[in-house]
Amino acid sequence: MKIYYLFDPLCGWCYGASATLQKLNEIYPLTLMPTGLFYQSGRKMDADFARYAWSNDQRIEKLTGQPFSQAYLENVLQGQGEFNSANCLQALTVVQQIAPEKELAVLSALQTTRYVDGLDNADFSVIEQVLHKLNLSQAVPLLCEQSTQTALAQRLQFGQQLANHCGVQGVPQLIVEKDERLHIVPSQLLYGDGKLLVDYVDAL
Repeated sequence: MKIYYLFDPLCGWCYGASATLQKLNEIYPLTLMPTGLFYQSGRKMDADFARYAWSNDQRIEKLTGQPFSQAYLENVLQGQGEFNSANCLQALTVVQQIAPEKELAVLSALQTTRYVDGLDNADFSVIEQVLHKLNLSQAVPLLCEQSTQTALAQRLQFGQQLANHCGVQGVPQLIVEKDERLHIVPSQLLYGDGKLLVDYVDAL
């Protein structure tokens, strides 16, 4: 059995589901599969976008309990930066190649860095700090290698094809592959205490 986790590092709902997914990952290791939702989006975080995102983030916090800090609002959303998950995805792709068992932990750390610490995780200098902190300094020189770009392109293609095949539009989404069949996990299970999600996968 294989469990694919369709996600994007800049997706607030993915951050909202992170605690539940970590509980599942302890029992059934996840295969992270980016779909490129915000990859090279070309979007700048202007005032209108900041208001829209903050409103959405407040809904996520109310539903899941995952915090979105004032520092995130002021430094990231109102920082007029670029809304682009490419650099995060390059980092995660390197980790997937050299220490795949740590990829979900790195994703979680990148999310916390953004939504709690208020640092822009689209910035390579911030990403490098996260990797050093998690004892993955060996990943830093590989971030901008052509081989990393190629591997990321292949991951994005697979993620998009899987999402299209299953008729999945958004993220986060779990898809379980078992006995050559694909099972789409109901999204509402990603936002509970984890027990219902584990029970669902157990039943498969």
